[in-house]
Amino acid sequence: MDGNPVLAATGSSASAPADTQDTVAYRPGYERVAEEILRLIAELKLQPGDRMPTENQLASRLGTSRTVVREAVKILSAIGRIRAQKGRGLFVANDEGMLGSSLWGSFFLPTDLDHVYRLFEFRRVQEAAASRLAATRATPADLRAIEEAAETCREGHLTGQRELFDRGDDEFHLSVAKASQNPFLVDAVREARRLQRQSSTIGLHGTVGGHAEEAVAEHAAIYQAIKDGDAEAAAQAATLHLDQTLEDYRREIQRRVFG
Repeated sequence: MDGNPVLAATGSSASAPADTQDTVAYRPGYERVAEEILRLIAELKLQPGDRMPTENQLASRLGTSRTVVREAVKILSAIGRIRAQKGRGLFVANDEGMLGSSLWGSFFLPTDLDHVYRLFEFRRVQEAAASRLAATRATPADLRAIEEAAETCREGHLTGQRELFDRGDDEFHLSVAKASQNPFLVDAVREARRLQRQSSTIGLHGTVGGHAEEAVAEHAAIYQAIKDGDAEAAAQAATLHLDQTLEDYRREIQRRVFG
């Protein structure tokens, strides 16, 4: 597949099936412009802390209105990709995380499928390691936190509350990382998930397929293995969960490209 697969999947096409066109027709222009701004940052090789073109310059360069650019800037600011300073202009964001999230953000492009797949590859390694360590190091308080997060995620799925599901999902993965008693892993898991959310917010328009029910069961398997102190089973369960989540992304892209 040539070009940017995510953009191809989310953009309109004369040859796309009618139902695919209906699916993507409502997509706001400011989301497409947000993607274009991210590509521009990469093309200009701007680094964290570098000044960006002004809103007027972006509007002219991208062939859109300043109002649309301003909305796109709000999205990118909210997910930590750019920083708007009153009276000074726009800058590439420069977060100060333990692992230097600014370094990660300098090359991660949420609209590039290859970047998204590589991110999953990294998450697969780090979360398997975190789960393995958690099985041997988790305290009773850690186990309660993991169990409660898994239950929050399950409740969100059963009640159809996507925000509750997402919150429980975040808390679950971070709780497992914290149970490893390794602050570097905690920060790595947090930052990788932050970047993954960007790919969902921008590249996949916040909708990933139907993996929620399976994810709930996979969380339960990870928790049980950690509770049982079975390090290898915990690592395998975490690996399976990440692999299945990635397949969900692949299916969604396939659906958008081919209908």
